[in-house]
Amino acid sequence: MIKLIASDMDGTLLDAHMSISPENAEAIRFANDAGIEFMVATGRNYQEARAALDEVGIDCAMITLNGAQVFDKTGNSLFTVPIPTLKTATVLDILDQNEIYYEVSTNRGLYSESQAKRIESFASMIGSHLPHLTYKMAIAMASANLELLHINYVDSIRDLLQDETLEVLKVICFHTEGPRVLGPVGKEISELGDLAVTSSGQNNIEVNHKNAQKGIAVAHVAHDRGIELDDVMAIGDNFNDVSMLQVAGVSFAMGNAEIEVKNYAKFVTDTNLESGVGKAILRAISENL
Repeated sequence: MIKLIASDMDGTLLDAHMSISPENAEAIRFANDAGIEFMVATGRNYQEARAALDEVGIDCAMITLNGAQVFDKTGNSLFTVPIPTLKTATVLDILDQNEIYYEVSTNRGLYSESQAKRIESFASMIGSHLPHLTYKMAIAMASANLELLHINYVDSIRDLLQDETLEVLKVICFHTEGPRVLGPVGKEISELGDLAVTSSGQNNIEVNHKNAQKGIAVAHVAHDRGIELDDVMAIGDNFNDVSMLQVAGVSFAMGNAEIEVKNYAKFVTDTNLESGVGKAILRAISENL
């Protein structure tokens, strides 16, 4: 019997408006009423994830930054898994050498060196999840997103690394040419060791500590709750979701998921534009998966 549900957000729980549909919200509440805990497991930081949940009044625990930081439903940080400072500096060296734009998520918020590149890169990410959007519409959505978030713009992210109290939790990198450029760079970063390099879209790669993965975080939360992994359900669409699809007893890939990602899931639901998360939840409960 399902006791815990972990869902990705972008391309999964969120629709074309980057919101949680009424159908998805209703299914989540139905699960909660049945005694099943729902939580999100996202590459987003806390503020980005919280904004969409607040729109529909959902309070839940959150795995953020691909598993680098976990929060309880009241917003208290339970644990973090940072990237060592020296290794972060080496990653940034590789990205700078390849002229790749990046942002750094830390225990004190999100940092960027360029607002213009931030908008362009986020628009590219939105476009990869919602291919029906025009580039102009994606730019508009990216700009609106900036108004909801507190992003720290600095002249040099490297200068921040001199502060020993700063913890780097994730480095996210964007390039408009996608895998052609990011593929070799991701491989080079992986070869540094002790890092997990994943992706949440065609035009990005995400770098975390090897122990900061959604699957590890889901297993940690389940253990704390006294829940067996066979009683955990995971839903996702992209490569940074694979680790949790692998550990969960019940796993759903979205209809819009990457083909390779679908191979890791036991079931496939409808797309994120068709409230696939809500349908997966109701199916799991009704069929006692």
